[in-house]
Amino acid sequence: MLYQPRSTVTHFEGATSGTDESTGAKRYQAINRGKFRQRWAEVLDTHPEPPDEFSHAAARGFRLRHFAKRALVIDAVTPMPDHDSGSVRMFAMLKLLADIGYQTRFMPQNLCWCGDHSTALQQAGIEVLSEPWVTDIKSWLAAHGAGLDLVLVSRHYILEPLEKAIRTHCPNALLIFDTVDLHFLREQREAGLSDNPSVRRAAARTRRQELKLIGNADATLVVSDFERQLLKTLKPAADVRVVSNIHSLQSTGKPFAMRRDLVFVGGFQHPPNIDAAHWLIDEILPAVRAEIPDITLHLIGSKMPESLEHRQAPGLHVHGFVADLEPFMTGCRVSVAPLRYGAGVKGKVNQAMSHGLPVVATGCAAEGMFTTDEHDILIADNSEEFAAQVVRLYRDEMLWNRIARNGRDNVDEHFSIDAARRALQSLLDDHASVKRGLLLTRP
Repeated sequence: MLYQPRSTVTHFEGATSGTDESTGAKRYQAINRGKFRQRWAEVLDTHPEPPDEFSHAAARGFRLRHFAKRALVIDAVTPMPDHDSGSVRMFAMLKLLADIGYQTRFMPQNLCWCGDHSTALQQAGIEVLSEPWVTDIKSWLAAHGAGLDLVLVSRHYILEPLEKAIRTHCPNALLIFDTVDLHFLREQREAGLSDNPSVRRAAARTRRQELKLIGNADATLVVSDFERQLLKTLKPAADVRVVSNIHSLQSTGKPFAMRRDLVFVGGFQHPPNIDAAHWLIDEILPAVRAEIPDITLHLIGSKMPESLEHRQAPGLHVHGFVADLEPFMTGCRVSVAPLRYGAGVKGKVNQAMSHGLPVVATGCAAEGMFTTDEHDILIADNSEEFAAQVVRLYRDEMLWNRIARNGRDNVDEHFSIDAARRALQSLLDDHASVKRGLLLTRP
């Protein structure tokens, strides 16, 4: 049986031949049932026996019999890959779990059905748990958790209130904490930039909470080897693995001579992107335009605050959310990533590189990207140097082609779907081996 989530089946029972199997055309239903069983006997022998009485649990078990294991993934909201790179990664991980052999369910912490984005998950074979079918996460765990083999929860503020319920109701499940990025690291860097005592105190609280969850989880995912090495010193006993951003190589678009302008892409619900955009507009763009007066900066991203949405400056074009980034990735000449603080791996950098669009970035934005200055990226950390690198890359075709080519190679080697698959499969295989070993040693 194949299930198409968008289909609707209407059954008019007995509308054509009645319901009495002893007369008329309806009697062939009983006759053909025997023929069907005889013809398909070998196949039916591989199926479980039907229950004496129908139940939803029995029907569900029969439907999912081809999946060896069950997985539940919980994140703050439903992935929206057209809005942010974190969603691209989460969507890809959900599909990878299904490919590996898990019957995979996704539950947004807000339990909201998100229209086309939720439907996209269903169309990829992921079961979506949302209102009105699920009204309380802990109640769902109490009812269904015993059948789970894997629970993956993203972000510390989602896992912390659910950890006890997961351990109580999902005794057989491997618990994986997906940090997305180390929030405490980002907050510490913000505190250092702003010198704000309240931000520093908040970062300390987040640090304690994240490290506790990392210590309690069976395994933890981070997006960069930099963060893995950091946790190796802070939580040496924790099993920490890298599953970074996930991108496929895209069209390389127009050649150097046919491209023009700069582009900055970011999800502006993320404070570091807001800070970066203002720094870019206030200090970097004027210095670039002093050398290249006709250049335009295209500022793109969802959830843009009014301080940016209504911002005006010479050479600035504020777009807000753009459904299709392809024209900018394939038509602009330089992508900029001037983040002054943050953590994790920056999807805006991966995305540009996957299209062969060269990037000028700060050291913070390039962190964990396996990049090398002057090889596959240009790096600068103050406004004068950043503007100078933008101008240099904008004018030098040989440099531009080298950075573009090497950037695509970087994405293919470190941020491909295959790289993520290897990392996930290795983690799951290792823990399966440990579990088998424990079972064998029990008296």
